[in-house]
Amino acid sequence: MSEHISKQFDAELESVRSRVLQMGGLVEEQILRAVEALDSGDMERIEKTIADDHRVNALEVGLDEACVHIIARRQPAAGDLRLLITVIKTITDLERIGDEAEKIARMAKLIHAAERQHMPRVEIRHVAQRAVAMLRQSLDAFARLDVAEATHVVKQDTAVDDEYRAIMRQLITYMMEDPRTITRALEILFIAKAIERIGDHAKNMSEYVIYLVKGRDVRHVSVDEMERLLD
Repeated sequence: MSEHISKQFDAELESVRSRVLQMGGLVEEQILRAVEALDSGDMERIEKTIADDHRVNALEVGLDEACVHIIARRQPAAGDLRLLITVIKTITDLERIGDEAEKIARMAKLIHAAERQHMPRVEIRHVAQRAVAMLRQSLDAFARLDVAEATHVVKQDTAVDDEYRAIMRQLITYMMEDPRTITRALEILFIAKAIERIGDHAKNMSEYVIYLVKGRDVRHVSVDEMERLLD
């Protein structure tokens, strides 16, 4: 981003950017802990994931206040204003990703409290890894103002959606063949949906990066149309 006559203004913008990445790192840790706890049943990890939600919420509130303060005092224009708008939108998606991680942890708690009885055998870890990679790449694109990487994240969302639908079909089959699996299958379905939503939020964050760098709003357009706009 451009440098300003006021070094304090530069410092304020850099502080906001670094705090977004800090929030992103915390949210990523939440997801990884929740998914690991789903396999291991580690209640300490589950409770830590649930408890960390208030930290994510506090970071969102603090960053919102910082952005409003900068806008009021500095009256930023052009790229600086786009940066602050991007931050405000991005932290909303990060907070919602934190909520999804908390949901995964709560479902894991229910599953292990029931001692995994009548558990359908469904692979969740792969789609979770893909969604976490999308989050990590979207944060990297934000940090480096990398439109190519942001575009790559947007393209990956379809693969996450496809995996979610495949898991849903598997779970429906289990429930039809053995009604005893219904409770566990629904809990796993909630987890799979939470992971799919994490991918959606990561996609949103990458679209904001494209807006920040190019000044083009690419929400609600197809990938092909987005690439034509960016040529």
